[in-house]
Amino acid sequence: MTISNNAGALTSDSEPSIKIAPAGTSLPDKPVVVIEPRAWLALDLQELWAYRELLYFLMWRDVKVRYKQTALGVVWVVLQPLLMMLVFTFLFGRVAGIKSDGLPYSLFAYTGLLMWTFFSSAVNAAGNSLVNSAALITKVYFPRMLVPAAAVGATLVDFAVAFIPLAIMMVFWKVRFTSNLLLLPIFIIIVVVLALGVGMWMAALNVKYRDIRLALPFLLQLWFFASPIIYPLSLFEGKVRWLLGLNPMAGIIEGFRVSLYGHKPFDWSTIAFAGVVAIIFLVYATYNFRRAERRFADLV
Repeated sequence: MTISNNAGALTSDSEPSIKIAPAGTSLPDKPVVVIEPRAWLALDLQELWAYRELLYFLMWRDVKVRYKQTALGVVWVVLQPLLMMLVFTFLFGRVAGIKSDGLPYSLFAYTGLLMWTFFSSAVNAAGNSLVNSAALITKVYFPRMLVPAAAVGATLVDFAVAFIPLAIMMVFWKVRFTSNLLLLPIFIIIVVVLALGVGMWMAALNVKYRDIRLALPFLLQLWFFASPIIYPLSLFEGKVRWLLGLNPMAGIIEGFRVSLYGHKPFDWSTIAFAGVVAIIFLVYATYNFRRAERRFADLV
């Protein structure tokens, strides 16, 4: 149900739309209250745009809450992938001797960890965002989709901070920039779309089934080992490589590396597949989210 006047708009999760004339105005010739049906699965882009400032404040809230009363603050964003890079370099680069497509293994591992850390953190934050914002959702109306979107946006800030050590390492190893660097934003957009799609899907499920909160970290851990983070796709051939290529993060991570280093040609088939899967996830998640949105205030 949408209740609107010239001063603003308040909306609940029902289907009809009710428009009310502002207080203090003379009665018009037309009815004061107009009830209009609304497609409850429709994505109201105009409404989302009207609440764009709220998206910013929700993102800023998530960033501040994440590092409130922490001794190291934003340093945790950099510390996690750096420590994992050191462990993986020793275990897989030195002990196991896994190839890294001609790149220094530390650089190879950190690049994959940077992209994966953003994706997993964004999905986990978005998946729990509605439950964590229960007090807000049950008291006031706003487009609920902004909550998981803000969680993903806040994690994008962490990604930008964690990119700084990568830039330093690229200078240390004297990486030469190529024209492939112009394609870097494409892979960032794809991973954001994929994270938002998976995160919104998990968020809608988590409101009804609280098992998602417990299962999501485990599922992401399995997804981690199925992604080319500690190993390149070139290490495999035949059916195994084809199966690994079905993972959308495979095309995203591999393309992200190639755009930075230009050490091999792009695998456009894997990249295109990742882009299509990301869009499908987002479309389905939006459909599922809008379908379940009307019950969030009752279940959360």
